[in-house]
Parts: sequence; C-alpha cells; structure tokens
Amino acid sequence: MTTPTSRSGAGRRSIASLICASLAAGGLAAAGVTVLEPGAASASSHREAPLISGEPQFDNTDVYAFVSPDKPDTTTVIANWIPFEEPAGGPNFFTFSEDAEYDIRVDQDGDAQEDLIFRYTFRTKTKNDKTFLYNTGVVESLDDPDLNITQTYDIDLIKLKNRRAVSRTKLADDVWVAPSNVGKASMPDFRKLRDEAVYKTASGVTTYAGQADDPFFLDLRVFDLLYGGDLSEVGRDTLKGYNVNSIALQVPSDALVQSKDQPIVGIWSTTQRQGADGQYHQVSRLGMPLVNEVVNPIADKDKFNASSPADDAQFLKNVTEPELPKLIEAIYKIPAPKTPRNDLVDVFLKGVEGLNQPPHVTPSEQLRLNTSIEPTAKPKRLGVLDGDNQGFPNGRRLTDDVIDIALQVVEGELVDAPNDLGDAVDKNDKKFGKSFPYVGLPTAGSRGKTVKGNTTNNVRSALGGGVEASGMDDTTLIATSAGAGAAGVLLIGTGLLWWRRRNDRAYY
Repeated sequence: MTTPTSRSGAGRRSIASLICASLAAGGLAAAGVTVLEPGAASASSHREAPLISGEPQFDNTDVYAFVSPDKPDTTTVIANWIPFEEPAGGPNFFTFSEDAEYDIRVDQDGDAQEDLIFRYTFRTKTKNDKTFLYNTGVVESLDDPDLNITQTYDIDLIKLKNRRAVSRTKLADDVWVAPSNVGKASMPDFRKLRDEAVYKTASGVTTYAGQADDPFFLDLRVFDLLYGGDLSEVGRDTLKGYNVNSIALQVPSDALVQSKDQPIVGIWSTTQRQGADGQYHQVSRLGMPLVNEVVNPIADKDKFNASSPADDAQFLKNVTEPELPKLIEAIYKIPAPKTPRNDLVDVFLKGVEGLNQPPHVTPSEQLRLNTSIEPTAKPKRLGVLDGDNQGFPNGRRLTDDVIDIALQVVEGELVDAPNDLGDAVDKNDKKFGKSFPYVGLPTAGSRGKTVKGNTTNNVRSALGGGVEASGMDDTTLIATSAGAGAAGVLLIGTGLLWWRRRNDRAYY
C-alpha cells in the first residue's frame, strides 16, 4: 500500500521556484527527477553489479554527505561497505580487506575530476591462530587481549591536479577499527568500543571505521515486479537487523571546498583491489544513491564500477533513454515521459541550479553538496521536495527518505501530478546519533537472553560458577551426541570443559 505524506505549501513553493529558475536558464524540466530514475529500485549499492556481488568486502553500499548538525563548520561523509552483514555471521566476522584502498573522493570545482582523495588502508592482526574464535573472552576495550582479530588503518590525503597526485599527507596512522558486534556476552558494552574507535587527528579531521547498523531504510521487495505489481508489497524495512562496515570522516568545510565563493563539492567513494600484477584496480564506485541498479543495464554495470566521473559520457544514453519509466508504464499503466530525457541530464549529472550545481559544471555522476547551507533544526525526511534545502538531493543525510522522494517524483510530483506515494518505511529501525559518527550501533550477533543465572554479563564468571544452561541439547554443546548420561568434551578457546546430560539439562 502507499503511505500519505504531510507536506507544507512552503515546501512545494520552494522546489517549484528552483524548477522555474532552471527552466528560465535553459532546459530543466523537473528538479529531482534524477531521483526518480533509480528511485523505485533497490538499496543503493547492495549487490548491484555481477562482479562486485561476489566480493562483498569491496562493495560500496551507500554514501552520505551533509553539513554536521552539531558542528556546522564541518562536513561529514559516511561511506559504507559489505552489504547484508548477518550479525551472527561468525566465526569469520566482517573485516575490511587488507589488499584494498577504500577512497572518499572530492571534486572541488565541478570539472568531474577528483581534487582530493581520503584513502583508507587496513591491516589485520591475529593474536592466536590456534583457535577458531574471533574473541576468546569478554572484550572490554579495543586493545583487550581477548579480542583475537583486530584491525587498524591509516589515512592518506592525496591532492591532485588533472587527475595526477601532486602531494600526499599522512593524516592518521595505526588507528583502531571497531570490531564486529559478536554478541552481548562477548561485548556487553559495544558503545564503549565504538566510542574508543572515534579518533581526532592533529589536523582537525575526525574519523571512525568499524561496524554500524545499515542506515538505509526501505522495502526492497521492489524487485517483485515493482512492489508486487499493485504496490501491495510495502511496509517492511528489508535492511532491518543487518549491519555494514562504515567509514565516517568529518572535515572542516573550509579545508574541503575550493573557496568560500565556491562551497559546492562533489563526493563519491571507490574501492581499488590489488591485482596479481601488484597494481590496484578500481572495482566499485558510488556517489548518488540508486544509480548502478536500474539506470545502467547489466552490460554496463561492471564497467561503471571501474569508471571515473570524467568518463561518464559513455553512459549518457542510459539516462536519456531510461528503462524504468517503461517498466512502470507496462506494470502500472502510467505513461512514460517522452525521450530523450534531457531534463534528467540537467539534474542528474549537474546538480540543481541555484542549489547545488557548481559553476562551469561538467556533467558527471556525483553526490553534490552545498556546504554553505546551514543544518536544518528539524530535518524533513523528504528533503528538498518538502522545502528542506539541506536534504537530499543536496547531499544526503542519514534520515533522508530517498525511496519516498523517488516514488513521488516518478509519479509526477514535480510536473503537475502531486501525490503522496511511499513504501511505508519512513525511518530507520534504529536511532541515529546526535554526534559523530552519527550511525546507529550495529545489531548484536546474540539477540536473545544471556545464560541463565548470569547476572554479571561476564562469560568467565558464568562458566566458572557452574551455572545451568537451560534448554540446551547435546548438539548445542558438542558436534556429536553420546546420549543421555554420557560424558563429552567441549573446547572453548584454550579452555577444556567437561559436561554431562541429565534430565534434559546440560551442566558444566
């Protein structure tokens, strides 16, 4: 079903004025229709191309860029990787790859070329390779000896001219990564671990890398003939309960932009993987949400992931002759706009004139943000569509509902066909933070009750005290069952525990 949306008249007038100004300047038919094309599609970059779907460590999922609400002189960029992390997905939990470069790229002047690269590279350390465990006991800090698998990272700031590096500065060295949230018994206070992983550099840059709740909220059943063929399959947040690996970066805005007179930046993320030749090759790319899923056909998806914005002219036909409106017409009998869609080129590849379009812009796919627009005291989830110019498509905040924006625009919200369509998922299942890194805490691997009798949340105390593990059967404790009353051995880390079964209860 669709969901109604309350929207102010002022919001409609605000976006309408942008449209009129763009029309007067020469050819913008609908500011925001850019969002329409990929909008009713899928999670931003979750398994969006054939090759990258088999390499989740290198798969960008979403990029967010916004003026920091609690520090308005800074800009925050959040880039996520590894889609659909099942919280209990051990024993090999979720790490950044050591043979990859994870980049946040910034175009300062709108010429489709990166001027700044914030490059993250990671190292992994295993304390004890004689155990299968990610952690061998309760983890109370990032340097806890019981955290068996740890990661650290470096950040390099690379400045470029004409796509060639002219300088390289080490911003951070050997910074802790927050681990995967194994469970309540292993990590009883994950927030403390997350907070320990927030690091401020001497240059005033603040950074975080580690697991987080997947902040994108939507009903992903769009692939079943666009929500069931009758918009009946809506209302369930498909990404609820899944985590991602996040990189969050907060930079003083004056260090990010070209100048105070040119405060608009283009932002995207990439992943380069080291090949057999020892060189790094780009395998994933993400800027605006929902692009590579439905704008690009299968034949172009892997090519797009390996490409740069400067080369986006090769994908122009995918924008001017989009497939999605034709599918909507076939399924819902809503006439598709006439092609070529030059209106989409103006917004989708340039930014909205008067809002986030840089001067002398070269058309290319990036997430464009005007850093001079002050944070909104009460953000509106429909962003610019509802008169909140600090929201999507001017950058992207965590709370922006890009799916509803897209559905409403695809149905003609900006071309005299107002509607209140939506997927009935209006907010994330977890609350976002009010301070950096803003992302929600990851869902824990264990979501049920702790061991019966354990009031200390301390695994060592629970095991040592001979507590009763009610309801556990033989297969829970050991791979093979020897029957009632038999003795067995359970290996936990480096410890050895004897157990026996009696009256359907297991005793340590």
